[in-house]
Amino acid sequence: MKQTDWPFFESHHRELAEQLSEWASKQLHTGHGNDVDAECKHLVHQLGQAGWLHHAVAQKGRGIDTRAICLIRETLAFHNGLADFAFAMQGLGSGAISLDGTPEQQARYLPRVAAGEAIAAFALSEPQAGSDVAAMQCGARLDGDHYVLDGEKTWISNGGIADFYVVFARTGEAPGARGITAFIVDADTPGLQIAELIEVIAPHPLARLRFTNCRIPASQRLGASGQGFKLAMRTLDVFRCSVAAAAQGFGRRALHEGLQRAQSRAMFGGLLADFQLTQAKLAQMALTLDSAALLTYRAAWQRDQGRPVTKEAAMAKLAATEGAQAVIDAALQLHGGLGVVSGQMVERLYREIRSLRIYEGASEVQQLIIGRELLKGN
Repeated sequence: MKQTDWPFFESHHRELAEQLSEWASKQLHTGHGNDVDAECKHLVHQLGQAGWLHHAVAQKGRGIDTRAICLIRETLAFHNGLADFAFAMQGLGSGAISLDGTPEQQARYLPRVAAGEAIAAFALSEPQAGSDVAAMQCGARLDGDHYVLDGEKTWISNGGIADFYVVFARTGEAPGARGITAFIVDADTPGLQIAELIEVIAPHPLARLRFTNCRIPASQRLGASGQGFKLAMRTLDVFRCSVAAAAQGFGRRALHEGLQRAQSRAMFGGLLADFQLTQAKLAQMALTLDSAALLTYRAAWQRDQGRPVTKEAAMAKLAATEGAQAVIDAALQLHGGLGVVSGQMVERLYREIRSLRIYEGASEVQQLIIGRELLKGN
């Protein structure tokens, strides 16, 4: 049975998965050149031109189909990790506008994001406020009909190439998480500086931002003042399931590579696949992936039904990202020394998967969420 034959999906999800898989196999290559920024811009444009980015952005009269974005991310991750990143960040970077933007804000930004004509970014983390968002220090003060932003953001995906940033800053209505507000800051706004470009093991655009007396019109505020933390969490809730789906894509590619290796590698007069140890390893890889997929698409289906999904999304992300890491490690082991050669598919997957266990809530944070929800009786 195909995964899309599971009862979580409807006919249009199956059609979407088939069409995207065919497109990706023809249009996407497995690696990227030395200029990652240029490649990411190209992929955003390519995904927009093909119509896939429309699924990452809320359209008039409908919200975001969680199962659709999960299927898209799983498929893109299977073929090209940077393509998955490009798709995901268009959704996450514009997600707060989809959820709480005014009609004017939505009309100004969302069509360009969906067309791949404007690159979006989500600026939440700070040097001393990652998992602990309530420790945020970047501030915004009201000055007439403008807000003035001062402070820093870091680990900002699409930093340096984005056309606009959804920025969360402390406005001081209350202590902790209750005094944070969201703003849309165009990349060319005076006072916004790319302070540092950050290189990571799986290359993608990443930067530290600095705001110095950065003045933005009050009309660029997103939602109500002091409600930014809730908006950030709502945005992350939409896309947390899709992180699990991306991990599934990486893991399924690793299983594919592992099967090919086992069935082609000559060893001791036979094939690597002939050994029971190999068969047991492949069986565990498949079991891990299918178990996580069931959690992932249960959570996505549940969200699309309008049901609470906090615990289920956390379970999905935890199981899928940790599981995919184990599957990819097993696939690399099956490749032996070839598995650690730079540029090999399993070596790329090994680098790609690692950050998913950290971003949008580290595995330890997911454990805390699950535990708290259980104690609440949910």
